[in-house]
Amino acid sequence: MTSPTNYIPIFLMLFIALGFVLTTMLASHWLGPKRKSRIKNDSFECGIQSQGNARLPFSVKYFLVAILFVIFDIEVIFMYPWAVNFRSLGLFGVIEVFTFILLLLVGFIYLIKRNGLQWGD
Repeated sequence: MTSPTNYIPIFLMLFIALGFVLTTMLASHWLGPKRKSRIKNDSFECGIQSQGNARLPFSVKYFLVAILFVIFDIEVIFMYPWAVNFRSLGLFGVIEVFTFILLLLVGFIYLIKRNGLQWGD
């Protein structure tokens, strides 16, 4: 049976973690330097002077490629547990992973047919 007293260590850890975060944030705010100037607030990147506006819109293709990379990269993460438990899963596990790979392949073929990986307009 679970009782509210079983959750005391969890709440204690949560309280300590939040207290640490708040303490370090407040301490850095109070103890940190407070002198501000135009040069200090200017963006700095590798010693090169900034050029132009940093708020220019990116092409949608850039975000599409990034999302597709994440999707197809996550497939590898799902394959690791299958590879570790390959022998214990038996035929059912093999059928499941090939179904998973087939669905990803169908998505990849759809992506190629829609010219989703072509960078040019």
